[in-house]
Amino acid sequence: MSEQAIQLPTAGESTFETFDRIRKRGEVVPIELPGGVPAWMATSYRAVSEVLDDKLFSKSATRCPALQDGTIPADWPLRSLTDIDHMLNKDGLDHRRLRKTISQAFTPARVAALEPRIEKIAANLIANFPSGDRIDLVSAFTTPFPVRVICALFGVPMAAQPRLKDWTATMVSHTSTAEQAQNAMAGMMGYFTELLECKRREPGDDLTTALLHADMENELTIDELCNMLWIVIVAGHETTVHLLGNAVVTLCTHPEQRAKALAEDRWADVVEEMLRYKSSVVGALMRYARHDVTVAGVDIPAGSMMMWYGGVGRDARHYPDADTFDIDHDHRDQLAFGRGPHFCLGAPLARLESRIALSMLFNRFPRLSLACDPTDIEYAPQISTNGPLELPVRLDSTT
Repeated sequence: MSEQAIQLPTAGESTFETFDRIRKRGEVVPIELPGGVPAWMATSYRAVSEVLDDKLFSKSATRCPALQDGTIPADWPLRSLTDIDHMLNKDGLDHRRLRKTISQAFTPARVAALEPRIEKIAANLIANFPSGDRIDLVSAFTTPFPVRVICALFGVPMAAQPRLKDWTATMVSHTSTAEQAQNAMAGMMGYFTELLECKRREPGDDLTTALLHADMENELTIDELCNMLWIVIVAGHETTVHLLGNAVVTLCTHPEQRAKALAEDRWADVVEEMLRYKSSVVGALMRYARHDVTVAGVDIPAGSMMMWYGGVGRDARHYPDADTFDIDHDHRDQLAFGRGPHFCLGAPLARLESRIALSMLFNRFPRLSLACDPTDIEYAPQISTNGPLELPVRLDSTT
């Protein structure tokens, strides 16, 4: 890399600020990950579309010599994400074999049928907000809602939910040590093994039971099933937690758009515009160049690590008025959930949850407002997903 790499994260600025600098640098930008590991970041619609081409880039870490030959040390913290043997890190037949099983259990129709159950979870949380006009919406709503939804869907008891949230936060944070990340992964995998055995003995009306039933013809190993649960449960709540937090901040700072959403029941459009305008996935991990390749005019050597910017919807080359939050934007070419064989399996659930949560929250509290300056909000110290750590709001700004 002849161009000076931007450190991700960069000390003294938020992750969103660092990504803003990266996207303004160019379509494909050299970056430096924690531990001084070199990589590239695709930021434009054109570049991301090329990176999502499976003929050019692989999802398997075996394609990255630096991860295999000791160049990147074994204690690199992000190895808990790059090295795990699940379907997001596989290509071709291996990927299709695993995805077939989860797709049979986690169907769009099954997700759509869960709408009343999801509405009930949201309603219960809202009804039990802490007393007083000012609350932290992250702890009261945007975190427990997706956690309870995904755990209810997969039959995870309430008592285990705080542990899953803590393990996830440890694994995705760049401030965690390798030992902390590995211990969190081991704890989570141990729990999923217990959950699968429990559902074998006592099947329930949940997606873990459905997954075991779908697997009868595919014969996955216990490790493969645990890794599959890791994907859908971790990815199924962490990204939605931050999507909701980012959406509340954005709607509170764009009152005319919030008014339009309330008046016209446009919450599905709010969700699509949030995915474009400020996706909770900021840096999508990780793809590897299959061979020397040119992406958006930039030469990328074979085996290079490539991330892609989840905020690709802010690319002014592709989207008119890209920096304007407007629920009337055309969202037909949305890339927030990826494209191709690895298109996010949980997209229907994320869209449904977010629509329900925002609709119920703002219809119940139409005067909800931020209780602090937006610039004072502290965001998560993560380079893959990001959103507010705390979100002080006033439920009724007239009181």
